[in-house]
Amino acid sequence: MAGWTARDIPPQRGRVALVTGATGGIGFEVARALAAAGAEVLFAVRDRGKAEAAMACVAGETPGARLGFVPLDLGELRSVRGCAEEVAARHPALHLLVNNAGVMALPTRRLTADGFERQLGVNFLGHFALAARLLPLLRTATSPRVVTVTSLAYRFGRLRFEDLQGERKYRPWRAYAQSKLAALSFALELQRRSDRGGWGVASIAAHPGWAMTNLYANGPASEGATPLLLRLMRRATRLFSHSAEIGARPLLFAATAAEARPGGHYGRCRLCELRGPPAPARITAAARDEVAAARLWQAAEALTGTRF
Repeated sequence: MAGWTARDIPPQRGRVALVTGATGGIGFEVARALAAAGAEVLFAVRDRGKAEAAMACVAGETPGARLGFVPLDLGELRSVRGCAEEVAARHPALHLLVNNAGVMALPTRRLTADGFERQLGVNFLGHFALAARLLPLLRTATSPRVVTVTSLAYRFGRLRFEDLQGERKYRPWRAYAQSKLAALSFALELQRRSDRGGWGVASIAAHPGWAMTNLYANGPASEGATPLLLRLMRRATRLFSHSAEIGARPLLFAATAAEARPGGHYGRCRLCELRGPPAPARITAAARDEVAAARLWQAAEALTGTRF
């Protein structure tokens, strides 16, 4: 694992991968690397124009790359259902699902089309429903994997079942941390259920460390942040962050490496997991809590109306 990079990705020809949020940042780098390794990559995003531009960029670097666009708005369950139906109509099997898209620390409480707090809705509930609807295609595939993107911020999160959607009190970073704890809890619980049910699906979580992506533009830096906070963020970013291409490596390791362990969590090996090559990441007691994970799973099924 030491020094693992995209050059170490094993051949992916014959495999179909769906990447959410694939038009920019880490999602684009994941899609780009998978396509270069031979996978057929589906860009699951809202904006067709951005998808076409991203696919043109990838095709220019990898002639003959097999790429496709599937419309997906993770903030709308009807769109999630439509995405899964379109994938099923086009492909008999899905080998890799990368739950990457997300929003971060929205300054004010916003809702999805279905009335969910937006960070919980996009970062967790939308991906939960998508994975549930794509499970039959995953089970048909050879060596299928589901990679769920977490964040170091999950360590500060708590599953507030008494106020899961921040209706009583909304705080941007608390809501973000909870959504990412929910994502990690889901990834671990999915592996447990796959093992018990004999689904044959490997569920693996990964985080990018501190990567400078458009999450910052669409989250705390976009509105409402104080000048002091913005200055501190810029200084910290210069010291600790890395590019989206480097940030994608733990995700790609989880998605492709033979050494990636089902039920594992991968991040970086240096500076409190902020930087360095891919390596096993810490899993806190809160993320390992199987009782809370089962309760969260039940809540997600009830909220989204989907079951695995």
